[in-house]
Amino acid sequence: MALEVRLSREMRLIDVTMIGVGAMIGAGIFVLTGIAAGVAGPALLLVFILNGVVALLTAAAYAELGGAVHGAGGGYLWIKRSLPDPAGFLAGWMDWFAHAVACSLYALGFGAYFKELLDLLGAPEIHTPLAPLPIWLAIAACALFSYINFRGASETGKAGNVVTIGKVAIILAFIGAGLWVMAGRADWQQAFTPFLSEGWGGVFAAMGLTFIAFEGYEIIAQTSEEVEDPRRNVPRAVFLSLLIVVPIYLLVAFVAVGAVVPPAGMSVTEYLGAEKEIALVTAAEQFVPGGAFVVLFGGLLSTVSALNATIYSSSRVAFAMARDASLPKVVARVHAARSTPHFAILFSTLLIMGMAVALPIEQVAAAASVMFLLLFGGVNIALIRLRRSHPDLPRGFKVPFMPLTPIVAIAAMLFIAVLMFFQYPMAWIAAGGWIVAGWGFYAVYSRKRESAFSARQQWMERIERREYRVLVAVSSPRTVESLMETALAVAKAHDGDVVAVTVVEVPEGEPLTPNLPLDPEIGEVLETAVDYARARDVPARPVIKIGRRISHGLVQTAREEACNFLIIGQPHKQSVLERVVSSIVERVLQDAPCQVGVLYGTVRHGAVREVVLPVTAGVNSVLAARLAPTFGTWFDARIRPITVIGRDLHGDAVHHLTEQALDTLRQAELGTELEVLRRQDLGRGLLRFIKSKQLVLLGAPSSGPIVPLIGETVPAMIARRGLNPVLVVRDVEEHRAHHFERVFFAEG
Repeated sequence: MALEVRLSREMRLIDVTMIGVGAMIGAGIFVLTGIAAGVAGPALLLVFILNGVVALLTAAAYAELGGAVHGAGGGYLWIKRSLPDPAGFLAGWMDWFAHAVACSLYALGFGAYFKELLDLLGAPEIHTPLAPLPIWLAIAACALFSYINFRGASETGKAGNVVTIGKVAIILAFIGAGLWVMAGRADWQQAFTPFLSEGWGGVFAAMGLTFIAFEGYEIIAQTSEEVEDPRRNVPRAVFLSLLIVVPIYLLVAFVAVGAVVPPAGMSVTEYLGAEKEIALVTAAEQFVPGGAFVVLFGGLLSTVSALNATIYSSSRVAFAMARDASLPKVVARVHAARSTPHFAILFSTLLIMGMAVALPIEQVAAAASVMFLLLFGGVNIALIRLRRSHPDLPRGFKVPFMPLTPIVAIAAMLFIAVLMFFQYPMAWIAAGGWIVAGWGFYAVYSRKRESAFSARQQWMERIERREYRVLVAVSSPRTVESLMETALAVAKAHDGDVVAVTVVEVPEGEPLTPNLPLDPEIGEVLETAVDYARARDVPARPVIKIGRRISHGLVQTAREEACNFLIIGQPHKQSVLERVVSSIVERVLQDAPCQVGVLYGTVRHGAVREVVLPVTAGVNSVLAARLAPTFGTWFDARIRPITVIGRDLHGDAVHHLTEQALDTLRQAELGTELEVLRRQDLGRGLLRFIKSKQLVLLGAPSSGPIVPLIGETVPAMIARRGLNPVLVVRDVEEHRAHHFERVFFAEG
């Protein structure tokens, strides 16, 4: 059965809450507050209040869905499950980009704050090649927190908790100092008049600009596959994070406008807007001597904390998409030692660094906000659909006033997004370009792979329901017994049935019709196969498939019959032309929605006394090890696990390869009895080891062809000697080839 990669649950309520707080208390306060004040005027307070309300509406959807549907991916996962394609793919595509752009914003904020700190300390000017110093500092921060994420979820949570607590303490000190200054001034109220100095247009523009600051609760949902008791803790963490963050936002805006004294001829908000991302540094310096250093330190903590959280989230979206076959499967690989999606982290980090280098800070914020507004609208639609289609899901929290609440949220976010087109057209162009690129990527790459992946998952789930079926491709009376012996062994072990199929190829130009005249031998072969199965008390039935290509016919029959295992024969002696034709086998291996066995040689009932199991690492070798007891029982044969290690290897290398083989045996629950053969030539050494009356059972190479155009593989060499049948098996998932596998299959 296909292996499902899952992430371990290590995060407590405090960890996941702090990830949300860490993501929200970042650029929203330190980098964007001054810019937003210049756009909205004193109504900055109203901006944060309204954004808090809009965020709360969608946060309710995340609380319900994050507590009910657990898996890395969050909004992408829910939209994919509830809306037709390509909505799910585009949701993940947008979510991945939105987090990458947001992460770029935090990295740029870090670079700007660190450079300002160096200037305040009187450090000499540092000239860097290719890009300014803040850009290089941003890249360094991305690299550091990518490594922390690579180390694992628990390290991510611990690092984030320390940073988040530190920056909250600094922000509270900033608020306290600002309130103390305001208490000593009798005219602080004048800074808030006129309140709507920039009009409602300024309010809505600032809402769009700062909306990114409220998306941290979305990251909480991304972690649900790694959270302890997610049905209870995810909804609590969503609301706790907003309860902590929104009041802090309001208090920071309140003291920034009310306590700062602007230069003559400027209003407070004009002054803050002119200072842009370092506006709070300027404000702190007015509140208390040395306050600039404290706020700079807090800004650094804030930006790196948000950077840490969004690298985490961005990589989990990419991981979830790759796991669903929307992105290349390498992105879904989990590190063997760290149990983290290291390639997803790597690719996300490269995207983040690219955005940090390419985009200016205001357009970065606006583009990310547009993406999140559209994504959150999709999540609210998914909430409505899932409430209707899956009313019995175990929900730890339910959104009240359904469907009014999500409808209001959708309308509010679309309203803000549309208005942003007039204020930040470049942000919309960037967002639209990414969406169009996503459409193209889906059409060219993802659509077919997603469909095949979904079908494979459904077919392999039949095993859990004990609905097992083996498809065996028969075409010649000479090979019926061998193929049926192999197929019956697998079917009998699972109390399953057998479908015997012959594919009749029709040349291009001739019509496909069920009335096509057939060779009488076809019926005889199928009848022989069915009788062979029934004589051994295994249900069987014949199928004749008429098509243009044998490979396509076999794969299509496997889909139609919902088969779990497919057996196909492979001649051991072939010309180069015949090997080209043998691409049939390669196509079946690539496209089949089930496990596949390729049989070389002849199997006779009662003629097998020993099952030789060459053991390496990888899912295909594990599958072979798990099938060994099946054939051992069927043939009443002893199982003999072996591994072959080159004589040129010594010490740690030998120990490592031996441990990998033992781990494969442990996964298959075959114990730890293993023969280690030391041979100079790995393939031929095994060939000399093989004796008569043995079935050789091994996992296919995880990459590369089974039937090369040049040379001869060891399975074919063994079968050619006429002494032993060889069964090469491949699981549904493919992984990178092990060194021993590559040598074994490329011999000759």
